[in-house]
Amino acid sequence: MILSDKIYNFLKWICLICLPALATLYGVLSKIWGLPYGTEITATINAVALFIGALIGVSHLNLKKEERDEGN
Repeated sequence: MILSDKIYNFLKWICLICLPALATLYGVLSKIWGLPYGTEITATINAVALFIGALIGVSHLNLKKEERDEGN
């Protein structure tokens, strides 16, 4: 699986910036305001970020392998 640059960059932004920020925001607000399931929701968001990170990592490795194979 090789992602297009546009999708790769979007998923990378989601994974590295958006989801960790969202998890932190909900975790903090759940403590301050007593929102439900703070730990569970924060852990779920982080698990989704890790999964997306794994997908883009696989895509990156496949692209590098393809580039290396084309170079020979």
